[in-house]
Amino acid sequence: MLEKKGHYGHHLWFVVLISSLLCFLLLFSFDRSFLGAGGNSGVAFFVDNYENSINTRKPKLLPFAGSPNKTIDSAPIDQGSLLKANSTARNHEIPDDGLSPPGAIVGDKSDDDSVSPTNQSSEHQSLDMGLERDSCSGRFVYIHDLPSRFNHDLLRKCESLTRGTDVNMCPYIENLGIGPAVADSQGVLLNSSWFRTNQFLLEVIFHNKMKQYKCLTNDSSLASAIYVPYYAGLDISQYLWSSNTSVRDATAFDLVGWLSGRPEWRRMSGRDHFLVAGRIAWDFRRQADDPSYWGSKLMFLPQSQNMTMLSVESSVWNNDFAIPYPTYFHPSKGAEVAQWQDWMRKQERKYLFAFAGAPRPELEFTIRGEIINQCLASNGKCRLLNCSSSTNNCDDPVNVMKVFRSSVFCLQPRGDSYTRKSTFDSILAGCIPVFFHSGTAYVQYVWHLPRNHTKYSVFIPLDEAKKVSIEPILQSIPENDVLAMREEVIQLIPRMVYADPRSKEQNFDDAFDIAINGVLERIGKVRKAIASGGDPSIGFAEQNHQKFYFPRSDPGKQERRR
Repeated sequence: MLEKKGHYGHHLWFVVLISSLLCFLLLFSFDRSFLGAGGNSGVAFFVDNYENSINTRKPKLLPFAGSPNKTIDSAPIDQGSLLKANSTARNHEIPDDGLSPPGAIVGDKSDDDSVSPTNQSSEHQSLDMGLERDSCSGRFVYIHDLPSRFNHDLLRKCESLTRGTDVNMCPYIENLGIGPAVADSQGVLLNSSWFRTNQFLLEVIFHNKMKQYKCLTNDSSLASAIYVPYYAGLDISQYLWSSNTSVRDATAFDLVGWLSGRPEWRRMSGRDHFLVAGRIAWDFRRQADDPSYWGSKLMFLPQSQNMTMLSVESSVWNNDFAIPYPTYFHPSKGAEVAQWQDWMRKQERKYLFAFAGAPRPELEFTIRGEIINQCLASNGKCRLLNCSSSTNNCDDPVNVMKVFRSSVFCLQPRGDSYTRKSTFDSILAGCIPVFFHSGTAYVQYVWHLPRNHTKYSVFIPLDEAKKVSIEPILQSIPENDVLAMREEVIQLIPRMVYADPRSKEQNFDDAFDIAINGVLERIGKVRKAIASGGDPSIGFAEQNHQKFYFPRSDPGKQERRR
């Protein structure tokens, strides 16, 4: 009986084997295209599916509505470009330098579901599990989906922003924050990449650039950094002149209360969070609850002291970092930058130096009045652009670029604060900046400007500039040194501009990309400190007056060689 049973068992396995082979042949005959037809369709199958995963990862820009981490299909991607880009990304894989969040497992969620408050759709999982994961290793950023009162609602009431001035901000929020396009450049500007950008809209521009960032994630447990899209500058602009300090601080208290209640905050007590403000840091560092003191105390709140704060001008606190003011130039791709750079190299510069600004007789710490007097007495060697409030000369990019592109040096004395948007306008024009205080640029934009300031600028200490004539100092610089500095300035242009946030063609690192790199590197160091048992609070809440220390030199002995 056992023998007979074994005999039937062999027959049964034979039938199963034959049935499997028949099924495979049937499948093969019905869909041969998977393996063969056309020779490359198998490759196309995988490219198309990779393309779909990329499309789910790149959000369409919705200016002022919707969840910032939602994915929306973008325009189709050229397959050849896609394969080339993917190959480039793999060849430039970024090593893990402590930037990745501790305990993050590639492709998996954290065991603690509370850390990932946003439900993951199958579409968006492709963001975190696609073929570009290696290029985004240690670079994922999660955007907090803040209540609209912290950002979008402010834009809806744009007529009330910057109260206390005559500027209506509504026209400037066009085109995702870069403002209306320049209608008539009068032959001064090239292509259609120029806009009438308002200097206080950096936070809006940055937010819309962030929505296009290639390494966004909806899973906060995978994020190396958490972005807080609060329009702090626009918010405080409504109340800067209010005598009620509680009104000035109200939204700041609401924000940190909201943040500290989130699971993302609890992971590192906010030390992986960063915020971008479109005004100077001192507008958010009121040191007393006295109505006569300026600004809000957003950056002095305990929770804020755990965050990295980016603004157009930093303070002496270690968690402050300066990034460039937005200029009028917002190229869509590198070719537009290169075209402008080449044109700046060919400009005839008939003025030795130029100054765009207004006198500030009420400010004792500036030499603007002396500069204007020297310019007027220069017998045509200096070009002056009057920026007083009675004129709109300096709100027009055509006027500003016309002056700067025709000058060799551009004087950049401080005004109400250390820094000036004019510094970046002059760099755009290939005009060598002349500084009188280290706080105007050198100790501010440490991520964006070369450490060796003599390569791209001239420094005349303020106390020296009050005693000497500026013209002979500039005339004494050898021509070869001037040419080398100008070329260095022109090479800096891509790092100074914010590419058009609407563009899908950007192929160069702009000011935004450099700022993100700086944030990720900084937060990576904090993670390393935590992992090694160090104090993660170092580099945040403490004051550091050495931050603004800068050795002065005799302007007559200025080191200018590269």
